[in-house]
Amino acid sequence: MSSPAESPTQTLADSAISRAPRQGRSLASFRRMLDATKALMLERGSEDFTLQDVSERGSVSIGSIYLRFESKDRLLHAVIAEELQNIVEKERELIEGILAESSSLADFLPRYVDGYSGFLATHAQVLRTIMQRASLDPAVSAPGRETAQKSADLSAKAILTFRDEIRAKDAERRAHAVFRIVFATAARQFGLGSTAESADDKIWDTVKSELSVMALAYLQYEG
Repeated sequence: MSSPAESPTQTLADSAISRAPRQGRSLASFRRMLDATKALMLERGSEDFTLQDVSERGSVSIGSIYLRFESKDRLLHAVIAEELQNIVEKERELIEGILAESSSLADFLPRYVDGYSGFLATHAQVLRTIMQRASLDPAVSAPGRETAQKSADLSAKAILTFRDEIRAKDAERRAHAVFRIVFATAARQFGLGSTAESADDKIWDTVKSELSVMALAYLQYEG
């Protein structure tokens, strides 16, 4: 029997590393490489830094970096893969927490819109950098799509927890549509896929409060 195909994100993570660390100092040094790279990505808002910058920020030698990674691209791949995996797990924890506090669809939706938009705001900087990379790098675009699909599935599944309150026959399609609408609206506010200048905090406060009302009406509309 053939083994299940490895996910694109795991493939990216595995292919990034030339020589994996084992324990002790080598593992600690490896961790500093990843953390320094992420810190620089967040600080610069781009990949506009060198391996020398990583070396200095992480207190690791250039030789140590090249021992683990063939190039800066491979180091970035490792960081991006880890971030994508972390984002999905944190998103899962967020949604599970909101579900635990919600007794109905009307109770869940405003908490979800507020919580999910806050989640995107927190991760906007690193997501922007990953999206920029994905637009040019096929190795990152597939994991990016995988993460986006997992996000959609997590939110849709949570909404469908209240399936008995959804009057529409095409409940699953509408649940996914609600996620897409919430994501697209919040993404614009936080500069994901658009310019940061499109954000308007006053308008966003109004839109955010109304999103859950519109989503509830859409899910409960029988037509």
